[in-house]
Amino acid sequence: MKLYGLKTCDTCRKALKSLEGVTFVDVRTEGVPEDVLKSAYARFGGDLVNTRSTTWRGLDADMRATDPLELLVQHPALMKRPLIEAHGTLYLGWDKNVQAALLD
Repeated sequence: MKLYGLKTCDTCRKALKSLEGVTFVDVRTEGVPEDVLKSAYARFGGDLVNTRSTTWRGLDADMRATDPLELLVQHPALMKRPLIEAHGTLYLGWDKNVQAALLD
């Protein structure tokens, strides 16, 4: 199981604390592998981009219009977090549904 997120993200830290045997990948320093990013975008679409983040608000209109995958490669902090890869399935966020799926 891999958790893609930011080490400074409170939600990522909560998920890490709750999950056993998880490998943490800091997207700011290591990035997200292209195949994982493409699969996540195919599954979650525009929900993968956190449009409420400070990073998003700092982008100009031209950058916001960029292809979301390119934008996430250039600005990995824009990804909603955490992105969890477990048993061949991708999960986004740390809500009750994700917790139920991964903790039971």
